[in-house]
Amino acid sequence: MLSVSEALARILNMFQPVETEVVPLERSAGRVLAGDIIASTDLPLFDNSSVDGFALHAVDLGSPRALAVVNDIRAGIYSGMHILPGECARIMTGAPLPPGTGAVIMFEDTDFNVRSPGTPAPKSVTIHKTLKPGENIRYRGDDLHIGDKVLAGGKRLRAQEIGLLAMLGFAQVQVHRFPRLALLSSGDELLPVEAPLSPGKIHESNSYVVATLAEAVGVQLIRLGVAADTKVDIRRRLEKAVQEKVDLIISSAGVSVGAFDYVKSVIEEDGDLNFWRVNMRPGKPLAFGKYQGIPFFGLPGNPVAVFVGFEIFVKPVLEKLSGLEGQPRLHQVARLVEPLESDGRESYLRAVVSQENGHLVARLTGAQGSGNIFSLVRANALLIVPSGVKSLPANSDVEIWPIA
Repeated sequence: MLSVSEALARILNMFQPVETEVVPLERSAGRVLAGDIIASTDLPLFDNSSVDGFALHAVDLGSPRALAVVNDIRAGIYSGMHILPGECARIMTGAPLPPGTGAVIMFEDTDFNVRSPGTPAPKSVTIHKTLKPGENIRYRGDDLHIGDKVLAGGKRLRAQEIGLLAMLGFAQVQVHRFPRLALLSSGDELLPVEAPLSPGKIHESNSYVVATLAEAVGVQLIRLGVAADTKVDIRRRLEKAVQEKVDLIISSAGVSVGAFDYVKSVIEEDGDLNFWRVNMRPGKPLAFGKYQGIPFFGLPGNPVAVFVGFEIFVKPVLEKLSGLEGQPRLHQVARLVEPLESDGRESYLRAVVSQENGHLVARLTGAQGSGNIFSLVRANALLIVPSGVKSLPANSDVEIWPIA
């Protein structure tokens, strides 16, 4: 069996980012930039006030002092009228500074603090505070300068990046398209979630787990449904993935050594299987290969094994396809509250991690069988037991992966 690190390295070596496309900025949330963004202008665009107040000449920053109000400037209006010593201008937040000003004093630091809409500017105002040069001014280029590289290719666009692009005037942006992911479940025992249960049957859940995890990364999802335990039905559904020209196929169940595990056989007959076992738990029967040239993951049938297999192997692949190669995963160290036993495989156990006495501590959530999904619901981390380790005493330091 391959180790987890060997399997992941072998997998990632077979993928490259998908093609790019240009999308309107309003549809770019969560997309991944296909190239660097260079600032087309300075930000701020011009010297402006950061408060509502009065713009003062540089020689009039001491207090107390009475000044003539010679101009009234609101946001969006530029005035070229110079402010002279002994003069000032009422100015609103974001409004361009008039020439000659050296600071802005807030209304509340003067004898005029009227905020009602439509109130005219006073003829004169007395200031009550000494200001520093440049106080309450946002100077042109304080944030960034024209020609600066402000975003690197491979960056996922969040609200703050999209806001920056809007301020720089980018109405469109070049991003990687969403990877096309085909999702298949298999098993005669599986029923749709809306169907009544009958003896020997269970509701199909793995496609919901994988779809939710994949859509959080960003994919275009093609559902292939639930295949019966026959080669004919499995092949028929996989052919739809070929017709849809997907970038990746993920199936759950049917890749072990059971008498009716036909998915692995179909992949071997119509494609090639790179490997099908990894030295880990849960999720040892994990298959990877190609079906008619399309990369294929065969995840196990138990829901926790599906979750863990996706997090370890599929998520990094989807990130690389999306242009997010090399995304670091948050690793932390916690102190084990109780002793635990393992079977020597690299293990990913469900745990609750909390802060106690200045330390992170970890407790297992209960039964660790790969079918015990409720223990996964209760967990906020995966606790990693290295390969070859069969027991850990209480108070051991353990590696954890926080999970959302």
